Amino acid sequence: MGILAYMQRIGRSLMVPVAVLPAAAILIGIGNWINGMPWGSGSIVATFLTQSGGAIIGNMAILFAIGVAYGMSKDKDGAAALSGLVGFLIITTLLSTKSYALFNGIDIEQAGWEKLVPLAYDKINNQFIGILVGVISAEIYNRFNSVELHKTLAFFSGKRLVPIIVSIVMLLVSFILYFIWPMVFSILTSFGEQIKDLGSAGAGIYGFFNRLLIPVGLHHALNSVFWFDVAGINDIGNFLQPEKSLAAGTATIGITGRYQAGFFPIMMFGLPGAALAMYHTAKKGNKDKTASIMLAASFAAFFTGITEPLEFAFMFVAPVLYLIHAILTGISLFIAATMQWISGFAFSAGLIDMLLQSGNPLAVHWYMLILQGLVFFVVYYVVFRFVIVKFNLKTPGREDDDSADTTVEETQQKATTSDLSTLAQQYLAIIGGKENLTNIDSCITRLRLSVKDTDLIDEQAAKALGAMAVIKLGKTGVQIVVGQQAEKIANHMKELA
Repeated sequence: MGILAYMQRIGRSLMVPVAVLPAAAILIGIGNWINGMPWGSGSIVATFLTQSGGAIIGNMAILFAIGVAYGMSKDKDGAAALSGLVGFLIITTLLSTKSYALFNGIDIEQAGWEKLVPLAYDKINNQFIGILVGVISAEIYNRFNSVELHKTLAFFSGKRLVPIIVSIVMLLVSFILYFIWPMVFSILTSFGEQIKDLGSAGAGIYGFFNRLLIPVGLHHALNSVFWFDVAGINDIGNFLQPEKSLAAGTATIGITGRYQAGFFPIMMFGLPGAALAMYHTAKKGNKDKTASIMLAASFAAFFTGITEPLEFAFMFVAPVLYLIHAILTGISLFIAATMQWISGFAFSAGLIDMLLQSGNPLAVHWYMLILQGLVFFVVYYVVFRFVIVKFNLKTPGREDDDSADTTVEETQQKATTSDLSTLAQQYLAIIGGKENLTNIDSCITRLRLSVKDTDLIDEQAAKALGAMAVIKLGKTGVQIVVGQQAEKIANHMKELA
């Protein structure tokens, strides 16, 4: 497996712990809303809700260890998740400030003993360590989950053996980290500080690369640096716990949330503007079909912030448009950060998250993001329409006649795809059958498959089934963008394989 494909596996697995964030957003959002009402100030109910949501945010590091271990395990087994938990507890205990003091003969009873311990050990409980532990635990699980021991130790065979091996390995990892963690921590925090020092420009640069990495699925890894406590930024964690982060000095009104705010104008307004441009430039005979696709995708982007169905509609057929999209995203984050129009999210930058965070004390002039969004709607529409017509780009509805025509056979084939089991069977045949398949996984909108040979995959047949894109990653990796039923299709494929 190539380094790119491996990084994609890690990026995909990060979605497992991130998926719990909407629960935290709902609890904290409603709690902040109640607390902001004249009748709700100091409400026990508001405190109950915000503290419940804070419990999720405050333990993201351990959720990353568990979620990444589970997400990268080959059969998504609970034993891998348990191993991630075991590994995380061992490392964070052995490398805690008290453990360091014990190892170095520092008397923890004396006043100010904490100052004698390097700061890195006080920050060992972070998402970077969680990801590291999760990756190691998953690799150990994938290697040893079927090992059979001598019959006298048969009880500890197979999956029961994995947490034991992880425990031993984490002792070695802790020993290594004892010496190198301060250096790693310094590098990570230095990177975070450099981005912070760039201010609004840093937010814009992040926004540009966030979109640019989506085609290869590495944007999740990039997001973890800015949104979570990997490099000391922790934009989402600090934003969703305003009282705690403001009191601790880890949040600043008008600053915290700058790596999230600029996405709202793009996802809620900009991309729907691009969709309208693609509809207006579609050929006359294809307008109805194009309208149905663009309307559904725009609805998802506006309300939930899920943009992949729209982005993949032009990402590969018109890469120049996608580059423009990435640049405009960077500009949007730069503007929002500069003007201090701030809001945040736990899932994505859609209307639902915007409304949930409207009562957050760190949400400054959040309503101005709507005005900015209306401007970006016009900008996207004008720019996309001009570029599409000027360069005769083959965006949806503008395909050549021979590829745009739908035969009776294709129509009948598409009619059967409402049955997900049948659809999974068809996708299985398209990728060369189960003989060519080595691993099945999924993300929000993509089938993420490992195969023996990507040359056996029929891209045109996949698109005839409704796939928005087929992304081949070397000779053994492929992603098929199928929409929000990806997980269900993947589950049916696992049953068939």
